[in-house]
Amino acid sequence: MTHTLIGLCCLAFLFSPASGFNPAYGRGEALLDAQTLYFERWGVIPVELLSGSPRALFTPLTALFVHGSWLHLLGNMLFLFVFGAMAEERLGRAHFLFFHLAVGCLALLAYAMVNAASDQTLVGASGAISGVLGAFLYLFPKARVTSLFPFLFFLPLRFPAWIVLIFWFALQWLAARGAGSGPGVAYLAHLVGFATGFLYAWGRYWRTDRVGDHTAATEGERQP
Repeated sequence: MTHTLIGLCCLAFLFSPASGFNPAYGRGEALLDAQTLYFERWGVIPVELLSGSPRALFTPLTALFVHGSWLHLLGNMLFLFVFGAMAEERLGRAHFLFFHLAVGCLALLAYAMVNAASDQTLVGASGAISGVLGAFLYLFPKARVTSLFPFLFFLPLRFPAWIVLIFWFALQWLAARGAGSGPGVAYLAHLVGFATGFLYAWGRYWRTDRVGDHTAATEGERQP
């Protein structure tokens, strides 16, 4: 299911005007107009969603498969690829799919509620993938993750997942404190997704033992 979600996101991006590969959308101003219309149609616009607009009701779901740029897409898919497979194996395929979609929608809705007057479009699977990271932290805290940290000259170093993911969460928290409701990264959606994923895994699996071995199956390339 992890690979299916990655495939769907990639296909949706490649055939969209955001990729720049589809000649049907033209070039220059025509392409920019097509991108704007695309994001407005399939993305979450808080003021429209909370106004009860029928057209906007399904956008928290559709926005999970829409990405604004190549960097946005590849960054999200990298994290889903690294952490999704093990979380899926623990939850089960159908359970993982429901979890991914539900947490993603909740993260987008939370962002919209906090920024209720915003007319900026919100797209991407970041909230859902943050939920996967949160669940992974609870389920596999000692799994070894290879990461590249800029301040360590991008040397590939292996750390327990709890160090990498808590560091990631701290970065999101600090960034969210300085972020506004205008264009940019929706750090609040990341925080809500991560917290929801962690709490869900805790509530679902607290009676059972977490996976605490030094699993070497995860390979991360960078921190967002």
